[in-house]
Amino acid sequence: MFLVFLVVGFYSANAMVEPSGTLPVLYVDTEGGAEITSTEEYLAGSYYLDGMGYEGVPSIGDAEHPLPLQIRGRGNYTWTNYEKKPYRLKLDKKADLMGTGKSKHFCLLPHCDDYYGFLRNTVGFELSRRIGLAWTPGQQPLELVLNGDYKGIYFLTDQIKVAANRVNIVEQEDGETEAANITGGWLIEFDNYLEDGQIYVYDEQDPDKLRLLVTPHSPEVLSPEQYDYMWSLLNNVEKSLDQIPRHPHTFTEWEEYIDMDTLACFYIVNEIMDNIESFHGSCWIHKQRGEDTKLLFGPVWDFGSSFNRSIDHPDFIYNLPEPRGYSSHWIDRIALSSRFQACVWRHYAKFRETGGTEMNDFIGDFYNEISAAVARDCERWPSLGTAYLQACQDAFKERLAAKVAFLDEQWLKKVGVVEPVMADDGIVRVTDLSGRLIFQGKRDEMTRLENGQFYILEQNGKAVVIRMP
Repeated sequence: MFLVFLVVGFYSANAMVEPSGTLPVLYVDTEGGAEITSTEEYLAGSYYLDGMGYEGVPSIGDAEHPLPLQIRGRGNYTWTNYEKKPYRLKLDKKADLMGTGKSKHFCLLPHCDDYYGFLRNTVGFELSRRIGLAWTPGQQPLELVLNGDYKGIYFLTDQIKVAANRVNIVEQEDGETEAANITGGWLIEFDNYLEDGQIYVYDEQDPDKLRLLVTPHSPEVLSPEQYDYMWSLLNNVEKSLDQIPRHPHTFTEWEEYIDMDTLACFYIVNEIMDNIESFHGSCWIHKQRGEDTKLLFGPVWDFGSSFNRSIDHPDFIYNLPEPRGYSSHWIDRIALSSRFQACVWRHYAKFRETGGTEMNDFIGDFYNEISAAVARDCERWPSLGTAYLQACQDAFKERLAAKVAFLDEQWLKKVGVVEPVMADDGIVRVTDLSGRLIFQGKRDEMTRLENGQFYILEQNGKAVVIRMP
């Protein structure tokens, strides 16, 4: 088995390294060549993008005619622990830099901590697109030259924000007070870093225990009315979820607050990626305006903790040994709900049927696309670069295959296929996945069920999710 070792260092090559010529190159200059030292304060600068003849990526500006932007650092751990830094860009005017849609806001992510050949976010985002989540951030590889210094391979990534071509919800004003308007839209994040302006939800039984730390991103600066609305909603969810372990087969109140289908798809993607931090931090949720609208999980974002566990004993992402280190907010309780389990089985079965998890060709194409640039990146950052890209790719595929095999065993066996007419004369009860009764009677009379649809069949005190052929 291939073993991967991550070495964090602050050594970089002194020799000048040039771009590989195989990926687009983004040139950024700060005013006066000022060093970027803050994750809060932007520096003024300029940029141009050399498409290098890359399909679908036209050049924007040039060395003689650069375009204005602002740039600052971003991130927490990745900003402070690596010399190759992540950045946040704010363009002066909207631009479609690499085919992901026009915007002013982008991230430049180096993925220094991805010792699987830059595959974690790449594959996680692709799974999100394939399963059909409403919006998945675009991510494209390029090479960065900052103030004349080659910085290696980066990934130009859409910043998560409210916009028609990103998180498409009503944009709520900061400081809003009108009751109808503060119902949405909301863009919030489960966070694991204390910052100003966050929403705190404490355990009612233990007032000193902080259960949930939430950062509001839109609106960002909250009025007392906005804070109270979202705090009350999150607190109601917490209290509701506490009932699931006691009544896993009958309790459904939590579904009044959370959209089950969106959560199931979001969860499946993170479970396939074995992303143990997915419900801990960088977990994004949004809500459209309206009293009756529900919390929608997504978009996906950070897969940096994927496949950090041994593949010898696969498990669900919310099952971690004590002390956990990560808090799997909400999902550890929701996963006990029988109706949520059935919803996950249904979406996963469809995903597997359509080849949603078949990633080897995608990974191979990605490897061919970035390999030359990664070689240059290794020259620039000897202690950080992925020197053995093929071995990293193989290790990733091994872990991905092991997790999918585990989920097949856990979930696909729950999805049986029954014939429309059966010889058994026993009485059965059939409901749809929302619990609505569809049929009750003898099995050989089950003629009302639609081909290709999923149902829950109950007989002799047992239940199974079925799909009509």
